[in-house]
Amino acid sequence: MEIKIIYEDQNIIAVNKPAGFLVHGGENIKTDIPTLVDWILKKYPEIKKIGDDPLRPGIVHRLDKDTSGILIIAKNQKAFDYFKEQFKRRKIKKIYIALVNGLLKEDKGIIDLPIGKSKKDFRKKLASKKAIGKTREALTEYKVLKRFKNPNLPMGGFTLIEVFPKTGRTHQIRVHLKTLGHPIVGDRLYGFKKDSLDRQFLHASSLEFTNIDASRLKLEADLPDELKNFLNMLN
Repeated sequence: MEIKIIYEDQNIIAVNKPAGFLVHGGENIKTDIPTLVDWILKKYPEIKKIGDDPLRPGIVHRLDKDTSGILIIAKNQKAFDYFKEQFKRRKIKKIYIALVNGLLKEDKGIIDLPIGKSKKDFRKKLASKKAIGKTREALTEYKVLKRFKNPNLPMGGFTLIEVFPKTGRTHQIRVHLKTLGHPIVGDRLYGFKKDSLDRQFLHASSLEFTNIDASRLKLEADLPDELKNFLNMLN
């Protein structure tokens, strides 16, 4: 497994996670595919006891399996506690790049819809009255970067957007864009079963935060080649 380290200091590592890799396994997640945690423990065995869950050592936030981009890993317990609190208090500015099906009408917008569980599919989340169980506040902002018009496509083309999630619910961006009527390209769970891309076009491109030493950091990860190539094809 090839993982690029974007930034490292005595407290944290920031990596550019490829699509297709789980961040961690679990009691109910059986996989023969190496996870990011496997890579962490091989390269940094001292992180094994960091955190609050032995299945997720050093992990302070997560990305879906088929989402690529920046992920922070804590190297010590002090950093773990600090960054868990920073994410919980929404002090970390997150930017994602997504390509959605269809042409968004507005150049920017806010999706303010609580998210709960799907009654029909345990894997899914819902941002509607049909959600079961306790719903949780979820807020997502977006800005259009470019529209790719193609009348030959069922939804008339694609829209490239920057996404700014203000909360951190599971599948939040994917669910909100689906609810808006513009599912992410390549998202087999919330979008089309057959799509133009082998992976979902969702990439965590930037994290900006105050580090544990009080310095201000902005970390960025370029789009992976498969997403760049897809955009070049549209152009």
